[in-house]
Amino acid sequence: MKITERRTYRGPSLYAHFPVMRLTVDLQHLEAWPSAKIPGFVDGLLARLPSLREHTCSVGEVGGFISRLTEDGGTWLGHVLEHITIELQNIAGAKVTFGKTRSTGTPGCYHVVFEFEEERVGASAAELGLQLIEDLLPADLKTPSKDASEAVFDFAKELKALVEFAQARQLGPSTGSLVRAAEERDIPWLRLNDYSLVQFGHGKFQKRIQATVTSETRHIAVSIASDKEETNQILGDLGLPVPKQRLVRSAEDAVRAAERLGYPVVVKPLDANHGRGVTLGITTADEVRVAFGKAREHARSVVVENFISGMDHRMLVVDGKLIAVAKRVPGHVIGDGVSTIEQLVAVVNSDPRRGIGHEKVLTRIELDHQAQILMDKADVTKDTVLDAGRQFFLRSTANLSTGGTAIDLTDVVHPDNRAMAVRAAKAIGLDVIGVDFITTDISQSYREVGGGICEVNAAPGFRMHVAPTEGKPRDVAGPVMDMLFPPGAPSKIPIASITGTNGKTTTSRMLAHILKMKGHTVGLCTTDGVYIDGERTVAGDMTGPQSAKMVLRDPSVDVAVLETARGGLLRAGMGYRSCNVGAVLNVAADHLGLGGIDTLEQLAEVKRIVVEVARDCAVLNADDLHCLRMADHSGAKRIGYVTMNSSHELVRQHIRGGGLAAVLEDGINGQMVTLYDGGNVHIPLLWTHLIPATLEGRAMHNVQNAMFAALMAYAMEIKVDDIRHGLRTFGTTFYQAPGRMNVFDDHPFKVILDYGHNPAAILAMASLARRLKVEGRRIAVLAAPGDRRDEDIREIARIGAEHFDVLFLRRDDDPRGRGPDEVPKMMAEAALAAGFPVENLHVIIDEVAAINAALEFARRGDLLMVFGDAPARCWKQIIYFKGTDAGGTTTDAPGPDVLPKAPPSPLGALLDGATLIADGRGVRLARDSDD
Repeated sequence: MKITERRTYRGPSLYAHFPVMRLTVDLQHLEAWPSAKIPGFVDGLLARLPSLREHTCSVGEVGGFISRLTEDGGTWLGHVLEHITIELQNIAGAKVTFGKTRSTGTPGCYHVVFEFEEERVGASAAELGLQLIEDLLPADLKTPSKDASEAVFDFAKELKALVEFAQARQLGPSTGSLVRAAEERDIPWLRLNDYSLVQFGHGKFQKRIQATVTSETRHIAVSIASDKEETNQILGDLGLPVPKQRLVRSAEDAVRAAERLGYPVVVKPLDANHGRGVTLGITTADEVRVAFGKAREHARSVVVENFISGMDHRMLVVDGKLIAVAKRVPGHVIGDGVSTIEQLVAVVNSDPRRGIGHEKVLTRIELDHQAQILMDKADVTKDTVLDAGRQFFLRSTANLSTGGTAIDLTDVVHPDNRAMAVRAAKAIGLDVIGVDFITTDISQSYREVGGGICEVNAAPGFRMHVAPTEGKPRDVAGPVMDMLFPPGAPSKIPIASITGTNGKTTTSRMLAHILKMKGHTVGLCTTDGVYIDGERTVAGDMTGPQSAKMVLRDPSVDVAVLETARGGLLRAGMGYRSCNVGAVLNVAADHLGLGGIDTLEQLAEVKRIVVEVARDCAVLNADDLHCLRMADHSGAKRIGYVTMNSSHELVRQHIRGGGLAAVLEDGINGQMVTLYDGGNVHIPLLWTHLIPATLEGRAMHNVQNAMFAALMAYAMEIKVDDIRHGLRTFGTTFYQAPGRMNVFDDHPFKVILDYGHNPAAILAMASLARRLKVEGRRIAVLAAPGDRRDEDIREIARIGAEHFDVLFLRRDDDPRGRGPDEVPKMMAEAALAAGFPVENLHVIIDEVAAINAALEFARRGDLLMVFGDAPARCWKQIIYFKGTDAGGTTTDAPGPDVLPKAPPSPLGALLDGATLIADGRGVRLARDSDD
């Protein structure tokens, strides 16, 4: 049994709309051994992980997974690995429940999918789960080990290591509580490093935290709070209760300061935290010297101050308001007259609420140096039996991280103490502050019973408040989020997500241009880079989740337009949880046979993710049945349809039902892009021949792209006049849309460069070539990606043979697993089989050589259409070409009176007898029963 592949989906994917990991597991010989058939396996598993008894599995009730393990022969070990991995993550402190295991279609191979919070912890849990399964197998079923000296598997040791690893990688309790508060308020968040740096919100609305320090926290206030001497002086100058103290730099200075202040005293580092290096209740000079040494381990300067009797109370102030108060009790044991101190510590640590570090709400007590000092002072050892009822402290400080406990006292704080904490917070200037106040009774005024502020914390921990040992848990993270994002304040920028087989880049650029013309600072992801306000900041194919995060992290961006490709969705999911407007332009044969996607239905399911997570509007191609079927899977408030067929019956019903649509309609002056918003709003937007990107209305694919951009902009509440202006100023120049129908007219012949690389895209451009009035020949430089199916490559060649007079067949720079000349030869055979004249067929393997030959071949009046693999290089080659003029004249392009008609919709027959659903969002096709 082995893991052959691991994929991490950090956002919405085929499997879930939250982070999951998918393992491809090969059971090998264990395919024949489900759990119940393996002797002793189930008992051994439950002995190691008894908490698996709580798993419900598909049975839907506690114990359901046990039933799956033991009944009807048991369940396969891929499914067992899923549950073990989930449980190990929960033991390590995560809160995850989702998982599913499905066959890949290959015997013995399964996709094991499980939820995770921190991906490295999830991966480590899966590896440990695999080791556990292997260890539980009888000898004759174990996988032979390559290392004969391999150590004996110690599950308890490995589990402890996993918990410690998780503590170092997962969000701590304070940061985690802030993330949960953000999720409750529908505020998006991004983890920015391996520690506690988190971004809340997107784009220009973002705020950040580092643990409990926020982007609104003043640096000078943190500096003051970190200096215990400065803090003491500022608070004392305002008349707030603080102990007298002295700053010392040597052990003898510390002794003299203690004698001046009067014993007992406290010795602590000047600028440490979490109680590190602090020694309380010192009564002798020798103890001062030892304590000074301990404090110097954590800071160069040391503070000596009066010891104030009482208990330590953490008073949390957020945005000038006291939010919570917890009495902190140092780690201790209580004698029973029988057990030793060491045994009592073991009993305390057996509390299921105690764990390693911040793993659980309490931390285990350690018999370390601090405990030894206190035992020595009390003249006891770890083997001493304490009298029944005797409380013995093993820590001098009350930090939870060293084994202390917390008791919530928020509701009993005296008003004077409350006002004192708020004044202290304002005096230091912190937005989030922990005031450590020593008093015998927090319910009594410090003016009457005494007490003092021993220090303040600029990054106070929240664990003691959200999960106190005793008392009411307090929502302390909520007030922080409400301070960062007051009710009604925005945290998200509008996001438009665009997918489909063809047209994604052009539509994305069109929409981004409309928004930029409106005055927005647009973050745009496309196949050629990331653009911020029109400037390319990163080059390359940037249509995956990481590039989306680049845009959403940019503090200048106020709207995002994100081209979302199939590859990124399959590899890692989306880079954000939801979008405002999601569009699927079309679903056509491309990349089939790759990544486990073999059919158009499977491809449609991948692209459907975009509309599944759309919140405000899902925009779909009503002329594509695969897109139509997506509507019933969307939870968006509105459905918008785009159709080139003004007689589309479903769209007609949708509009009458109050739905949103963009429709191409015939008019006396050509074809009009028309917007409908319910039955009463009819907006003639723009004649197609007035949109430069459509080449006077002839490029029907760009007419459709413009309709999508217009409808998405309208759904994003952009005014109609701004949409018109944007479309009328967007052309097909290489600058605006590199590699997307770029026209060059400075040669005696017309050249059009396009990045089309699948049958549907080639057909769209080839159809444009037939619509354009060409005096001479129609010539194409054509290729196909090597990783496409043979039938797709041949189909591209057949389309070329049908629409062009001369073909130059080439290969992409990267053959993608094919032979050096395999693709162009296959295309040549297909073209000849389709009846293309052999004398008009040229096979030139290299792209640069093929384009150069075509440019040399072209004459005045010809149309040369170059399908380029490297658009920038191709464009430079085209515009810098110096050829000979063979004579002839160029005819003027025809006007709008000869515009082509939109092709009729092929869906009429398919809609006959279909089930339609009508509701407040309009009309849509009911999903198939097998969807």
